[in-house]
Amino acid sequence: MATGPITTTISVNQLCVGLYVHLDVGWLDHSFVRNNFKIKNEAQIDTIKRMGFKTVRAEPRRSDCRPLPLVTDDTPIGAVLEPSAEELEIINAKKARIARIMEERAAIAKCEKEFVKAANTLKNISRNLFSRPQDARQDADQLIQQMLESLMADKNIAIHLMNDKIAGEEAYFHSLNVAVLAMMLGKELSLPPEDIKLLGIGGLFHDIGKIEIPDRIVNKTFPLSRPEQNLLQQHCQYGKSIGETVGLPAAAIEIILQHHEHADGSGYPGRLPLARISRLARIVCIVNTYDNHCNRPNPSDSLSPYEALCHMFAVQGKYFDPAPLNVFIRCMGVYPPGTVVKLSDGTLGMVISINSGKPLRPVLVIYDPNVPKNEAILLDLSVELELEVSASLKPKQLPPEVYDYLSPRKRISYFSDTPKPASSKA
Repeated sequence: MATGPITTTISVNQLCVGLYVHLDVGWLDHSFVRNNFKIKNEAQIDTIKRMGFKTVRAEPRRSDCRPLPLVTDDTPIGAVLEPSAEELEIINAKKARIARIMEERAAIAKCEKEFVKAANTLKNISRNLFSRPQDARQDADQLIQQMLESLMADKNIAIHLMNDKIAGEEAYFHSLNVAVLAMMLGKELSLPPEDIKLLGIGGLFHDIGKIEIPDRIVNKTFPLSRPEQNLLQQHCQYGKSIGETVGLPAAAIEIILQHHEHADGSGYPGRLPLARISRLARIVCIVNTYDNHCNRPNPSDSLSPYEALCHMFAVQGKYFDPAPLNVFIRCMGVYPPGTVVKLSDGTLGMVISINSGKPLRPVLVIYDPNVPKNEAILLDLSVELELEVSASLKPKQLPPEVYDYLSPRKRISYFSDTPKPASSKA
């Protein structure tokens, strides 16, 4: 059975710098960033006393010292005093922090609605591909155009981790992931809008040839036999034929045909060297490989986003054009969305959003047993500068209660945010 931290109740007059304390009140009822923290200065002690606490809980294991001997001072314990000017400043800062959290929640909720809409659109496109190819092509063009306009309107791109229970169509999630990440990478490489749009079209349709492959092979959760591998690899040529029949742009058809070609000539179907692989196909190869690592047919075999990037850089680097690979790793951040992390103060959390302009300081949902799961605190490390990520963890390393609280995704899905309100750019 999971147990909480071992704490001891002490008088507020025993507080000193270095003690790790727990405040047993609602997160909105105080001016501190967290309900539990290590005391850094006398001003924090004064704030706790002014709030009217008689006692607090101290956690010896995370403290730098013992509590002070029990003595009394002139301030009646439990008396609530008016906040000082400094405390009012802290309180106002927390109100601003809460406003930012609400903004972030609203942005994610809006993004999830757009994600559901895009997934449904892609599902309809696939259904109409042969019966109404012109309509399917126009719907795909409109979907990618909307994504492009969102992408080009904001200087920094926010990539959000999506709820894996929104729909249930993994094939559409994969195609959307590849389209979103390819377009993001295209923008970071300063490609012209028309090329970024082609990346989106190619990303949506890169696996379309798999509709000609039996599902028992496409969805197989254990290793394919050599004949099965050979058949699956034919999806690139099948996809090229379908793209030509539907009337996709030539550059998008190149992506469909070449997205499994490798820079060292070991890929398929043509074993092409880097110089003969289209620039756009090189980009889709990178993001497709990344998403396949994160979303393998058997979820238990999947790599974490952090592991996937490390594997691509350290083990598979020869497969990719190095310039876009390095940019992809930079703009996804050291800790991509979906990564479970430990912060410098010991807090556990999961990355839910990255800003390509600040890849080392993502937005996290953090575990705090004093805050209900549906009201979990979001920490934007680009604002909370006193904290930083100290380690990346595998979800299975989490205690059961933390795993349940954070709910790491079995399937990783991403979508890009629309432009943020001007007030959030300060």
